Amino acid sequence: MSTPELRDTGARYEMDEQGLTSYADYRREGDRLYIDYVFAPPELRGSGASGRLMAALSADARDKHLRITPICGYAAAWLRRSQEFGELVG
Repeated sequence: MSTPELRDTGARYEMDEQGLTSYADYRREGDRLYIDYVFAPPELRGSGASGRLMAALSADARDKHLRITPICGYAAAWLRRSQEFGELVG
């Protein structure tokens, strides 16, 4: 299975899997990325789709030298557990 491709619309990160779209709404202010809401369609829940989305958007944030402020409870919990991307929170 290939890795889904991350899209950045300027206000939302999106990933398509199995013909369905998971997304994370965000706001960017300076060098800070605020993750307001993470959503996965019910059919993808429990499959790791939201985690793959968070990993991809976190990698993008790191590449752009951004700090992440999670507003969404899921994003906050995922980043707290992440050994690879936890240092981005601030």
